[in-house]
Amino acid sequence: MILQRLLCFSTLLRSSLSVAIRRNIGFTAVVFNKTQNLDPIQKLFIDKIRDYDAKSKKAGGPVDAGPEYQKNMEDEIAKLQRLYGGGDLTKFPDFKFEEPKFDEVGK
Repeated sequence: MILQRLLCFSTLLRSSLSVAIRRNIGFTAVVFNKTQNLDPIQKLFIDKIRDYDAKSKKAGGPVDAGPEYQKNMEDEIAKLQRLYGGGDLTKFPDFKFEEPKFDEVGK
């Protein structure tokens, strides 16, 4: 009886310990990667992403988009407004649902 309880306790302890170790290893791996020097290819990739993000914020939209892009965008928006009845296509629509009116049925 005591042996069974010890085995049960050790199984429970082992499973909870393995979960805690997996979580800690996963967390420390992320922290370790942030503090460790990146491989040159990864560093170049991250630098390009940060550069594109800065250019995108500065331009207020797509990077290196010329007047042709703007013209195509305006044409597509006009086409969609014609198809779907106008409105501002740059914002999410407001939905208004009304409560249905039910008639009482007499018995």
